[in-house]
Amino acid sequence: MENGASDAKDPSGFLSEIIGAPVTVKLNSGVVYKGELQSVDGYMNIALEQTKEYVNGKLHRTYGDAFVRGNNVMYISADS
Repeated sequence: MENGASDAKDPSGFLSEIIGAPVTVKLNSGVVYKGELQSVDGYMNIALEQTKEYVNGKLHRTYGDAFVRGNNVMYISADS
C-alpha cells in the first residue's frame, strides 16, 4: 500500500471509539454542534448531550440533548 494508506480507519470503528467524548459536528448548512457523543447509527444519525449550537461561528443556542439526522452531517471530529 501507499504511505499512510494502511493507517486508514473504518468510520464506524472511529465513531464507536469516541462514544462519550466531546465532538464537533458540522452540518451541510454550515451550522456547527459541539457536545458529548452519545450514540451514532449506520445512517450517521447522531445523539449528543450538553450540546451547543454555533451559527456563523457564534454561540446561538444550548441544548441538553440533541439529535442530528445523518443526511445533514458534513463531518464529525473528535475534540481534544
